[in-house]
Amino acid sequence: MIRELEDACPDTAIVLGSGLGGVVESFGVEFEVPYTEVPGLTASTVPGHAGRLVLARHGGRPLLLAQGRRHLYEGLTAHEVTAGIRFMHGIGVRRVVLTNAAGAIRDSFEAGGLMMITDHLNLQGTTPLLGGAHFHDMSEVYSSTWRERLHQAAQQEGMKLHEGVYAALLGPQYETPAEIRMLRTLGADAVGMSTVPEAIQARALGMEVAGISMLTNWAAGLKPQTLHHAEVVEVGRAASGELARLLKAAL
Repeated sequence: MIRELEDACPDTAIVLGSGLGGVVESFGVEFEVPYTEVPGLTASTVPGHAGRLVLARHGGRPLLLAQGRRHLYEGLTAHEVTAGIRFMHGIGVRRVVLTNAAGAIRDSFEAGGLMMITDHLNLQGTTPLLGGAHFHDMSEVYSSTWRERLHQAAQQEGMKLHEGVYAALLGPQYETPAEIRMLRTLGADAVGMSTVPEAIQARALGMEVAGISMLTNWAAGLKPQTLHHAEVVEVGRAASGELARLLKAAL
């Protein structure tokens, strides 16, 4: 199956976050490969992350979808977490769309909405580039070309697409209300526990990156609620159709 992935030569990949694996059903699936069969990858331990690569077709072109990802809070290094990105690059992928489930911070957002990532805050205390003098430019991690394409796709589909800065924290515990107030001061519009290591690794490899957050809940202290991962996954599943519609229009 790995050879078939290589032979397909997909130049675009989509990484699907918590509860967003249903996006795959919107594309013409050809076959699936469990992460455990891919060199360097391991199965996810987090509910809502199926842990497989899917080769699909859209507009007659091959498309690679990753159902789920690994996280730093699972006890992995940033290098291990980004093994999938290096594998994708190795088989010819040059554009990657990173999606995630995130908590909304900005007042004008709403739970269940979509936010296009314009920039990020790496507050995880690590990077996949550790181990050498890898001084890669990060002035434009999230491609302006892709951001414009996503913006046009949202307009075409009559969808509301927010824009903002994504803050990545280590987790796995959710943030405290005081931490959310800190993040607002720093300029964050949404918060999560993933995506940033993959974005850094992809840019270091010269790949084009786009990022989309599914705003599955309000961040701690902004509403009278208790945060639960099961709810995050459920909201993500319910909103997968909207994300799929946006991605298909953009691609």
